[in-house]
Amino acid sequence: MRKGVKAAVVGSVFAVMVGGAGYGAYNIASALNGGSGSGSEAARTGPPSGSEVEETSRAFFAAWEKAQGAKAASYTDNAVEAEPLLASFGREAHITDVRITPDATEGRTVPFSVRAKVSYGGKTEPLAYDSSLTVVRGVSSGRALVDWDPAVVHPSLKDGDLLVTEESANPPIEAVDRDGTVLTKEKYPSLGPILDELRARYGDKAGGTPGVELAVRHTAAEAADTSLLTLSKGKPGRLPTTLSASVQAAAEKAVRRYGESSVVAVKPSTGEVLAVANHREDGWNAAFLGQVAPGSTMKIVSAATLIDNGLTSMNGPAPCPDSAISESQTFHNLEGMTPNDNATLSESFARSCNTAFIKFADEVQVDSLTREAQQRFGLGRDDWKVGVPSFDGSVPASGGPDTAANLIGQGQVQMSPLNMASVTATAMTGAFRQPVIVPRGLDDRELATARGLSGNTVAQLRAMMNRTATSGTAASVMSGLGGDIGAKTGSAEVDGRDKADSWFTGYRGDVAAAAMAQQGGRGGESAGPIVAAVLRAGG
Repeated sequence: MRKGVKAAVVGSVFAVMVGGAGYGAYNIASALNGGSGSGSEAARTGPPSGSEVEETSRAFFAAWEKAQGAKAASYTDNAVEAEPLLASFGREAHITDVRITPDATEGRTVPFSVRAKVSYGGKTEPLAYDSSLTVVRGVSSGRALVDWDPAVVHPSLKDGDLLVTEESANPPIEAVDRDGTVLTKEKYPSLGPILDELRARYGDKAGGTPGVELAVRHTAAEAADTSLLTLSKGKPGRLPTTLSASVQAAAEKAVRRYGESSVVAVKPSTGEVLAVANHREDGWNAAFLGQVAPGSTMKIVSAATLIDNGLTSMNGPAPCPDSAISESQTFHNLEGMTPNDNATLSESFARSCNTAFIKFADEVQVDSLTREAQQRFGLGRDDWKVGVPSFDGSVPASGGPDTAANLIGQGQVQMSPLNMASVTATAMTGAFRQPVIVPRGLDDRELATARGLSGNTVAQLRAMMNRTATSGTAASVMSGLGGDIGAKTGSAEVDGRDKADSWFTGYRGDVAAAAMAQQGGRGGESAGPIVAAVLRAGG
């Protein structure tokens, strides 16, 4: 779809701000003060009453039904943001004959259904969906107002989004997996935003013809539109992907068991993405775009750093005391871990001993981990061209106590499940192969490269990951998976959260996978079962 609609909407906001219409000028003042703020009587306080909830929602619905965007916005607690979206509902989106039916009020929340028509270019299609609103008390005005959220207008809308109906700029696509199986949002819900991005990037290369659609236009210029309703289908073009329908199905099923979870599976021998799944309320592709601490899964990179810099080896010393101090900061192990001053790197890795790695912080150079991540694992250089937007990891050369914290996947290190799946693939094969979700030949894009690992380092990493999977912290999760296996568990503390994020990465045969579940606890508690299910399907 074309992006020109935004200019018209911005223009309408400007007209309101300069007071082109008397009601528009009121909207700006009203929004800044949470309502009318007439001052003629004392402002009410406390939660809105039942009658106020009914009166406010009824007035809001009535104005919305009549396509009176500015008036409907005046019944919200943020008219400045509400007005452009409510105005676009009838204008750019061409939605008419709007009928809003409220359901039984639940406290201050009013569920409702919307029934309407979308008409454009001689085509008309019915539109139906459900939403809800909440009525709150204006802070300064004391008025009962709709608590503004774009999702009130449509559940798919977020801040800054608009609704538009027009001929799409990109033809529809029929995405297929590596074996020719058609991949749809309906069958694989996690692929929704990814298929939108693939269409935006490759729709014009797949050989289809555009149709007419009602879509969400996202505020970020680079973000793909989200199609909501098709008025004229157009002809989809066939787009090959590297995904595996069977592995994708297993990934979708696995993440549904855990809230706010994500997983990625790649083929180490090629870098091809086999599956990507998210189970999140916000629908965001955190599997590719997440930027959070990976916890002890980062010890794969850290162990490689220690080996490649000659500080120790798999069978070399890596003592595991109860606590360790670096730059005046004290680090501890997980509760219940027995200290072992005679531990090897292999044992400390398999047990996920934090202090063993912290003890090396004074010996490694500040940028050692950064150089290892960038030069050997291809991380943190912002040069991956996966086929859809992705985060390429971040391992900054931060000094002070963060030098130690980075070694255990805390501090300033940030990763996504895609990054950690790639780390595991590199540790398996020794070669960094930049992950891809569509064949490189589709657009001849230049893929990222890195030096990779020596055969000696790979042998040690694989042995340590295998020990972790068979007798270490990942053994219970990986139990029953035959063949050549390896794994690493992780949990990452996050400020302001009572429970750690759960991380897990592992491999089996020619499949490497990594998962993260926010506030999921230890690695084996949430992320581990997700990865195990994906590896089982990929074997």
